Amino acid sequence: MNRARPKLVTLSGLVLALFLLSALVAPAAAPAAERRPAPIYEEGPKSRDGIGKFYLGREISQVMGHEGADWLERPERLREESPELLHELLGLKRGMVVADIGAGTGYHSWRMARQVGPSGKVYAVDIQPEMLALIAVNMPARGVSNVVGVLGTTTSPKLPANSLDLVLMVDVYHEFNQPHEMLTAISQSLKSGGRVAFVEYRAEDPLVPIKGLHKMTEAQVRLEAERHNLVWVETHAELPWQHLILFRKR
Repeated sequence: MNRARPKLVTLSGLVLALFLLSALVAPAAAPAAERRPAPIYEEGPKSRDGIGKFYLGREISQVMGHEGADWLERPERLREESPELLHELLGLKRGMVVADIGAGTGYHSWRMARQVGPSGKVYAVDIQPEMLALIAVNMPARGVSNVVGVLGTTTSPKLPANSLDLVLMVDVYHEFNQPHEMLTAISQSLKSGGRVAFVEYRAEDPLVPIKGLHKMTEAQVRLEAERHNLVWVETHAELPWQHLILFRKR
């Protein structure tokens, strides 16, 4: 009887060892799955004016190519968008360093350049070299010399860190293919307390005669911007068809 007892002890030890080993191995596999980040974007049915890529429930719209440059300079834009009123609301001052992201033909760049004066600077950023070529022609024609053209990418405006007092985006943010990455890079380019201005056609207003994906609600803009190091400051609704939504870097 005494000789059988060691076998029972050995079996019990083996079971205990296997239990301890499984307890050590199992937790190592679980955190690997938990660490997998949720996707930033989702894929879905592509609408006529969209790209089938969604960010926080919003389908990203197609980009207007340089072939539409004439539309950016249409005379009706003065009535539809009131650029002079917009720049007054922005509170631009002499000596400021600002960026016009998605600058296109430089429609807003030259106006801001005159307001910030020779001691200030405007970075006109676009991802299309053809647009930058137009800016290079249009600025001297306007008698403006303090606009610097910058070729950006879909993830970054390629601007110096902590250098900007203001970033302006007019009717362009809704077209960003990588909005999360772009806002991260934009935030990094701002000085402490620097501002970001979103100007988008008001999706809340069905009377604004613009395609649906080329409009945004204030709520959607805030949802996306406040995921970054940005704090909402104020929203202006004085413009004819657009709202101006301002944020400040924390």
